[in-house]
Amino acid sequence: MYQNQASPHSEEEEYIRLRLPRRNQKEIFAIAERLMGGSRIHVICSDGKARMARIPGKMKRSARVRTGDLLIIKPWDIQDEKADVLYRYTKTQSKILSRRRLLPEELDVF
Repeated sequence: MYQNQASPHSEEEEYIRLRLPRRNQKEIFAIAERLMGGSRIHVICSDGKARMARIPGKMKRSARVRTGDLLIIKPWDIQDEKADVLYRYTKTQSKILSRRRLLPEELDVF
């Protein structure tokens, strides 16, 4: 006599808040291309440039950055070819951003 009914929340996607780059602070999306060692990583940015990014110590301990990860970086004011990594998205978060069409077309590989 039991009917297998789907819950009303199963068809709707759960809304998840994700951090986005702050354009007024010059933050941009990037994809990790190559790990260089010594907390350095080569990234391809949404503005079309390739930069050498530095992973800060507090992030190095908490979030492991791997090749192919989606990142938020902030280019240096002094040297535009270098940057700091501010945030790393998980694969699930990257796919959600891609589905919502929030990623630039150059970086939308998810």
